[in-house]
Amino acid sequence: MFVTLRDETGAPLNYVGMALGWDPARRRLFGGPVENIDLNAAALLFSGADIVDVVYHEQLTSRDGSVRHHGDSVTGEGKGDIETITVDLTRLSPQVTNVIFLVTSYSGQTFEQIDNAFCRLVDGVGAEIARYDLEHGEHTGFVMGRLFPVEGAWHYEPIGAAIFAEHPVEAVSQVTRYLA
Repeated sequence: MFVTLRDETGAPLNYVGMALGWDPARRRLFGGPVENIDLNAAALLFSGADIVDVVYHEQLTSRDGSVRHHGDSVTGEGKGDIETITVDLTRLSPQVTNVIFLVTSYSGQTFEQIDNAFCRLVDGVGAEIARYDLEHGEHTGFVMGRLFPVEGAWHYEPIGAAIFAEHPVEAVSQVTRYLA
């Protein structure tokens, strides 16, 4: 099942965003260092089954400028959305057939070690289209969903699958099964 990306008037959306949030690591009772939790929001851009671009904390903008990562958090400090990626659907290259959104634990913690993690898809004014409260588990990544065009309109398909990846590039081989 998928959602056609339209506003309340039925017009196609021009912008969507992926947002990610989580709680920082808790202080240990008896001292010892606290390892920061560094989750990473990423967008993988595909043409067919071929990856053509990646947007994440080490590459903040797609080559065509249509997808932008708005800054990395290495701790989870702050309220609400900690990392965001925006997509200008009007500027995506015609060769892009899928945009996969994912979350990875760059610092290597499993999701069972991370509290109150969530990711969501929002429209250009911040209205929530989809939300996932990231469940505890032994995985280090999560495939949120994919954007894809059909007859000039962009759609969103939720995926919601756990994966094992600390870096977005490690996720590429695990997400190709979700491409149409």
